[in-house]
Amino acid sequence: MNLKKRHTLFCRTVTLATLLLTPCVIQAQKFHFDNIFDFEHVLAYLVAGLLIGIFLLLFYNRLYVYREQDINKLQHSQNNRLAIIIQTGRMRMWIYDTITRHYRFISETGEIVQEYNPIDFSQFFNRDDFEVMRSSIFDICENRRITSTVNIRSNEVDKENIRYYEIHLSIAEKNFRGEATKLLGVQRDVTAEQEKKDNTNKLMMRYHTVFNSSLVDMLYYDKDGLLTNLNDTACKSFDIPNKEALIKEKHYFKENAFFNNIDFTKIDHTYMSSIIDIEEYDTTRHWTTKSGKTGKIYYEASVNTVHNEQGELEGVYIAGRNISEMVDSFHKQQEGAIALKKAIQHIQEYIDNINYALRISNVRMVDYNPQTYTFTLSNTIDKSNLRLSQLRCIRLAMPRYRRAVSSALNRMDHLTPHAIEQTIETEIRDEKRRQIALLFNMVPILDKDDKIEHYFGLCREMTDMLETERLLAIETKKAQEAELLKESFLTNMSYEIRTPLNSVLGFAELFEIEHDEADEPIFVEEIKRNTNTLLLLINDILYLSRIDADMVEFKHEDYDFAELFHSYCQMGWVSVRPEVRTSVEGPYEHLIINGDGEHLGKAIQMLCANAARFTQKGTIRAKYEYRREELVVIIEDTGDGIDPETLPKVFERFVRDKDERLFGTGLDLPIIEALIKKMGGSIELNSELGKGTTVWLFLPCHAKMIEKKSNIDYNTDPVIV
Repeated sequence: MNLKKRHTLFCRTVTLATLLLTPCVIQAQKFHFDNIFDFEHVLAYLVAGLLIGIFLLLFYNRLYVYREQDINKLQHSQNNRLAIIIQTGRMRMWIYDTITRHYRFISETGEIVQEYNPIDFSQFFNRDDFEVMRSSIFDICENRRITSTVNIRSNEVDKENIRYYEIHLSIAEKNFRGEATKLLGVQRDVTAEQEKKDNTNKLMMRYHTVFNSSLVDMLYYDKDGLLTNLNDTACKSFDIPNKEALIKEKHYFKENAFFNNIDFTKIDHTYMSSIIDIEEYDTTRHWTTKSGKTGKIYYEASVNTVHNEQGELEGVYIAGRNISEMVDSFHKQQEGAIALKKAIQHIQEYIDNINYALRISNVRMVDYNPQTYTFTLSNTIDKSNLRLSQLRCIRLAMPRYRRAVSSALNRMDHLTPHAIEQTIETEIRDEKRRQIALLFNMVPILDKDDKIEHYFGLCREMTDMLETERLLAIETKKAQEAELLKESFLTNMSYEIRTPLNSVLGFAELFEIEHDEADEPIFVEEIKRNTNTLLLLINDILYLSRIDADMVEFKHEDYDFAELFHSYCQMGWVSVRPEVRTSVEGPYEHLIINGDGEHLGKAIQMLCANAARFTQKGTIRAKYEYRREELVVIIEDTGDGIDPETLPKVFERFVRDKDERLFGTGLDLPIIEALIKKMGGSIELNSELGKGTTVWLFLPCHAKMIEKKSNIDYNTDPVIV
């Protein structure tokens, strides 16, 4: 019975006793009231008894409260110690209810924090281990055992994260029949201990394997340095046929060639290595090997001294091995590695040189595999850049080359033994927007059975070469045309020069023969006219030659075209006939443009002079307009015009009409066309025989200032551009 129940029982007993004794005392006092005490004294005694009872009750109640507080403090302290033990021991506690078969995790204070059914709870552990734990739980529930300890693993997919637990099972509560209704499980994390145990087992297994395999030489010397024992491995290493005979010969530590310079009494756990030359040692004093080998022997060993409990030297054992073969193998391996490194370096240099040659020569390596129908291109020897199917290869070629590509692929598919050379133009364009041309040279590659395995070759870009050949053909054609033009020009020039020159000479000779003096002014006039014609012709020939040789310098400067246009036209109309009316029209007061005003004025002057030469009557109009960054000059006349047969050839040199008349010197229009084209413009001419000629000059330029006239007559014909 706990303290609270005992306190309640005591209070009830005192109260009942008080209630039972009070009537008895009152009754007793009635019998002796008159003889002993009066009623007031009896009442005083009763009140005093009640007060004493109440005092005793209060005193015991405070005593109960103080004892309850002490018990709570003790229980809280015990709970704190239990929590520390659980935390430091990596433990968790849970309750198994045998009725509901649920698992409830409890905190350090005894409160239930989480509840799981058997299926959910089993997800935390390995399936097989959980079944073992359930068997132990059933054994305790069936009273086959009282407690049980189970080792169980966590259910982790990653083996590196598996946790190990030790679970102690015991009975926490029984019913009135003595059957277990609740089991307490104390779960402790023993992962660190398990890993340590596994590592220890692995280490011990490794040590046992090493020592039991006898892979090292084992020699033991006593405290005096006398050889007392060695294993079979040491006998094989030192070529000792009889171990017992060697021990009976009494060999000492200092007589071993590998350790004769070591004082084993002054060392402890020393690792050493030795290199000896057998030929330098006296085999009567030092034993090394009896196999008759010569040269150097490499040996490594661990020298360990053995002492007794008093620290006195008992002996020394040596664990060693002959590493001569390993050292020789290592040296050969190093030499092979150095040779291999040099070979790789030479191969890499060779590959780099080939890659460099491929890169700077713009050549690519190509490979075609008839088995996979794959065409591979690469610009380096060690890496492919592009793989193409047959259809893709055909589609990349220009339409006129697709039949040739298909034929070449078909021949390789049928394993032709001949080399294949083909030049094609592709649909791909370079940075200059040219169709890329490629030259393929493919040769068959044979396997070990002399069968064609694939085709290998080089692909060279021929775009520049073909472009050069095309331009060379064009230039050759131009040169031929220029040669023909030159011959024609020289022929015409010689003819045109001889004509006025013969006239001059003819009239000059007339002065030497008998003639009428009245005819001399006519002779002189003809000589002067033909001389002027010859001079103009020679000047035009020289000027045109300078233009063709790019010896004429064109300047770009600002000038007012509106002010100079009238003067250009008037200079061309110096020889205009009186019957011809001229007019100059311009919509601008000022038009400042940037260009070469001198050569533009010369072209306008020559056009006006040419119009005046072939206009017998009527009008000659000169006008201009500036629209959309372009200057348009129009010269139109009502002169003789040009026949339709001659019109297409008017800009050729020394062209004559159907009446065998020259247009000026025969070089006027060619000079005008050359000047306008040099300035980036163009010229157009339209003419009708007997009705006149119209010439348009189009010159791109930029107007820096435009000022239109205020009194423009808008009833005049507009300029047609």
